[in-house]
Amino acid sequence: MPCEVKPRFVVLYGSQKGQAESLAEGLAEVAEEHGLAAELSCLNHNEKYNLETENAPVVFIVSTTGDGEPPDNALQFVKRIKEKTLSPDHYKHLCYALLALGDTNYANFCNCGKTIERRLQELGAKQFYATGYADDGTGLEVVVEPWIEGLWKAIKGALSKMASDKTAFLKGQAADSPGGTPDSTIPNVQLNLLRITDHENRESIKAPAEPASKSATAASSSAPGTHAAVSDLRPAVPTGSSVLASQSPGASTASTSAPETPTGDDGRPRASPAAALTCSLPPLSESSLNVPALPPPYLDVSLQEAEPVEQVAGPPNTEALGAAPVCRAVQLTRGESVKTALLLELDVSAHPMVTYHPGDSFDVFCPNRAAEVEEALHRLGLSDQRNHRVHISLRKDTKKKGAQVPSYSSQNISLLYLLTWCLEIRSVPKKALLRALVEHTGHSGQRRRLQELCSRQGSADYNLYVRDCGLSVPELLAAFPSCSPPLSLLIEHLPKLQPRPYSAASSCLRHPGKLRFVFNVVEFPECSGRPAGRRGLCTGWLFDLINPALLFPGKDESSGSPAPPKIHVSLRPNRSFRPPSDLSAPFIMVGPGTGVAPFIGFLQQREQQRKDNPKAVFGETWLFFGCRHRDGDFLFREELEGFVSSGTLSHLKVCFSRDDHEEGEAAASSARPRYVQHNLLLAGRRVADILLRRNGYLYVCGDAKNMAKDVNNALMEMIQTELQVDQLEAMKTLAALREEKRYLQDIWG
Repeated sequence: MPCEVKPRFVVLYGSQKGQAESLAEGLAEVAEEHGLAAELSCLNHNEKYNLETENAPVVFIVSTTGDGEPPDNALQFVKRIKEKTLSPDHYKHLCYALLALGDTNYANFCNCGKTIERRLQELGAKQFYATGYADDGTGLEVVVEPWIEGLWKAIKGALSKMASDKTAFLKGQAADSPGGTPDSTIPNVQLNLLRITDHENRESIKAPAEPASKSATAASSSAPGTHAAVSDLRPAVPTGSSVLASQSPGASTASTSAPETPTGDDGRPRASPAAALTCSLPPLSESSLNVPALPPPYLDVSLQEAEPVEQVAGPPNTEALGAAPVCRAVQLTRGESVKTALLLELDVSAHPMVTYHPGDSFDVFCPNRAAEVEEALHRLGLSDQRNHRVHISLRKDTKKKGAQVPSYSSQNISLLYLLTWCLEIRSVPKKALLRALVEHTGHSGQRRRLQELCSRQGSADYNLYVRDCGLSVPELLAAFPSCSPPLSLLIEHLPKLQPRPYSAASSCLRHPGKLRFVFNVVEFPECSGRPAGRRGLCTGWLFDLINPALLFPGKDESSGSPAPPKIHVSLRPNRSFRPPSDLSAPFIMVGPGTGVAPFIGFLQQREQQRKDNPKAVFGETWLFFGCRHRDGDFLFREELEGFVSSGTLSHLKVCFSRDDHEEGEAAASSARPRYVQHNLLLAGRRVADILLRRNGYLYVCGDAKNMAKDVNNALMEMIQTELQVDQLEAMKTLAALREEKRYLQDIWG
């Protein structure tokens, strides 16, 4: 009998760090279970799809990076659809749905998704399903899971409409408005709300709880058909990113009398306060679970004994500057009440062809910690094979759509090198990895707990004990000792070890052949899965590498001093976050804490330009800086005060959030500005004049989660006051400043 031809739809993704790509792959993998055929492609691979002639529903899944920019693999697509020569009916035949990933800690939330959607509608495309805006700041799954759950019905509705009245649909007559849905039976769910109340068509999976104190029982070896066997659970969606979909056709919905997971005021599930990473309490421990399906394996991994391979002690494919020696290291802070901030100076004189500009940043390539690599080798049972060569290939029978061999696998690398330089073993495990680990966990109580953590019902526990505290894969495996995953599983699920970006804190004009940067040593506190605190991967490595108290005591190096350590770095030009090219233009800098780093480069360059061009007209400069204590973490204090004395910096506005009782000011301490946004408001009239009437520039660098939002709100208030407009008009004014590249941010979460 001929094979049944399944209705097709197209999945296109734009992804910077792999989350959007993983979700898109998950859709493609589960489509067949819903009687559909998915064609998956990256947005930049335009040779694999053709939207100009596409007559099937198209699903876009896109993330946002940088300051609201498209991911690298979506840049060309966005550029194409922005072409002004395209006619308003260019995509009148196209029907689409869009899932945008973003982070509300950043100002331009889901900007890439919004840009694509706005342009599609301007070109005549019709929406067949409400857009989802998923927030990584609160947990992507809050929006992603219900969005995908309703997507299948929406796709089938769109296909049905196209089949019954194709001509009318292609002409756009099926929908009353550009934002309408072609099928009135498809629900227009408000997916950006946190409370999801529609539980229809959702399959419940009964997975009985067992106390964690019990020894392993038949759960790991129960007969087929029993609900305790994880392999027999019928998950809603087998994806790599914990996505749940609606009930499979023909499946019955299992009823349950277990109590529902309690929710908070925002409608999100709330964890039991006495629970822990490895132990849950009722009602979760007694609940039925919606567990994602087992992600399909796609790699064959083998270890081959070979002659020792000569490998550089550094990352694969290092480009640009390469290894630069550290020629200076200084601790900038003092006291236990402040973070440890360090300044490092690198000697890049051996790379004369590479130049950087104030505002540029660069990547630091760091290895995984040796102790964690050793622990991983031990857990994998491969300590004796650390020097064996790793061979990775695609499984011939894999069902994973778009499966690829990792790029680093083409090199002749050892297992030790793989775990040290290639895999991000410190990454926070995603739900798909937790689901896969269930299959390799012997203790029944631990198996159940891993099921809970990757389930819909356990989302609150996952956020509290895994995501929010930044629990790493080694820490998770230490908490579940009966879990022994194979090497192939870790290679499939762990992302590539990424370099860490830092802003240049110097100017080539002031320090030729040198590159400076500043960082705080990140400290992760103890939590349920982390009995002792730990340092950040890169900042902890840098601190151990240079240890300024030992290697750089501030004395001249003697001939017997050891060779300075080297750091692998790569330049990341930032062509927008730079001082104005017009020297007469005024500009304002807001950079509390280590956010001041790029502005040191700005001011060093400006000071040298003033010396080289004594007759030139220079615009005024402002710096708003803040820290905890004047005598503890006032970074670059002497240099900043020197800029003021020389006239390079016109106005230096500082505040100290924890100095509440300075001598002579105790009575007025509550009225003093504590944060940079307070000083901005105090200077509101002059700041507004620079931005709104004198075509000035504003630069913000530092923490995205709090500071950048507070500064943005202060600017809104300032504009409302100065222009006597409402909040909406103030938002439009700020948006215009962003569009003109006069309000620029270099912020991080």
